[in-house]
Amino acid sequence: MRRPRRVAVIGGGIAGLAAAVRLRDRAPAGTEITVYERSGALGGKLRTGELAGQAVEFGAESFLMRDPAGGESAAVALVRRLGLADRIVHPTVGQAALAVGGHLRPVPGGTLVGVPGDLATVTTVATPAAAADRDDGRPLLGPDEDVAVGALVRARFGDEVVDRLVDPMLGGVYAGRADDLSLVTTMPALARTARVEHTLVGAVRAAQAAAPRTPGAPVFGTLAGGLGTLVEAAARESGATIRRDATVRELHPTPTGWRLTVGPTRDPEHVDVEAVVLAVPARPAARLLAGSAPELADTVGALDYASVALVTLALPEPELPELSGFLVPGTEGLLIKASTFFTTKWGHLRRPDGLALVRASVGRYREEEQLQRPDEDLAATVHRELSAVLGTPLPAPVAGHVQRWGGALPQYTPGHTDRVASVRAALRASHPTLALAGAGYDGVGIPVCVRSGETAADEIITALGGSGT
Repeated sequence: MRRPRRVAVIGGGIAGLAAAVRLRDRAPAGTEITVYERSGALGGKLRTGELAGQAVEFGAESFLMRDPAGGESAAVALVRRLGLADRIVHPTVGQAALAVGGHLRPVPGGTLVGVPGDLATVTTVATPAAAADRDDGRPLLGPDEDVAVGALVRARFGDEVVDRLVDPMLGGVYAGRADDLSLVTTMPALARTARVEHTLVGAVRAAQAAAPRTPGAPVFGTLAGGLGTLVEAAARESGATIRRDATVRELHPTPTGWRLTVGPTRDPEHVDVEAVVLAVPARPAARLLAGSAPELADTVGALDYASVALVTLALPEPELPELSGFLVPGTEGLLIKASTFFTTKWGHLRRPDGLALVRASVGRYREEEQLQRPDEDLAATVHRELSAVLGTPLPAPVAGHVQRWGGALPQYTPGHTDRVASVRAALRASHPTLALAGAGYDGVGIPVCVRSGETAADEIITALGGSGT
């Protein structure tokens, strides 16, 4: 009698858990799935905690409702699969602001991650160099070309549009700089149209037309009770054996699959499996690949990451504007780069006692030294800077929390997508029963990570000989 096939998922973040659920749903019946998570907590950057007696996100706070083609996002599909659709809630306040010149100014509408398709809409925060966006008789990008977002937008719209709009919006997502980040990876829709259109205005409009939004349809969602419920449900529904505090230190190919070395050096455990989903950040992934594919490991391990800290304050009856939050351009000289007014943005979090939860994100790429401050110093600085931006002293917090995410956000330099594609192609040729998944390869955001994990699981199922459905 043939023993059940065994698949290891290394990494218990949302990409790894989504892979485990997909394996349970589509792999042959009886497949044994084990998730190895080096820390004591599942979910990766999804972490729901408690502050002042209320559930609050100490990591990612929401997910996109639609995918780039206009359909249901992979995150929403997973939520439905896990029976949590009735918990989806949407922001009750969607307008955000930019802190520019000491004032809060509404984020202009109709942009693509800050890149405008109508230059007249952004004049409240920046003065575009409109004359530079001329038709030179050829597409903005060549067929296989990738550039930094900042380089393209500066050349076409000038510095202010980048510094005051694009950079803070990208910084809010990646904690990186527009001048470093890949257009193809961070704005794939714009990259596609830039290979056809001759002006940046035309490329933005074409990208927007290719993915029209339904008027009034919510863009973002989260789960009542916190995104931790998504993590718990995915772990449960996967039917996988969950190994917490289980560091996989080595990974070597065998004639029948892979051998994992798990646990401390003094007392290692060796586990043989037929296939592996490697759903960990790039650097630990590179260490595990070093023994079997050293050249690929070097390419994977070259990806750099930014560190951030999220400072959440519980404030008694503060005077807050009716905004979801605000973004801060790096040129403003503040420590905080973004802030979210949780109890304003999310109606289900509002409290009858008037206690407000406000979160600020600190830390930009290559400015990690700012995060070396003690928690108390970070919290005090955030409180002071929030008061300055809002133009009114905020009350002293009754509670606070500092969540540090070291090496949390990948910095995708131009060519990233092609490098990942080449690594995956080489793995399929040499080691088809190993698949990469996660933000280090496919992009940040819950839907992208879910889709990445599911795609990796599908590749493993194919490599092992097909589906059980």
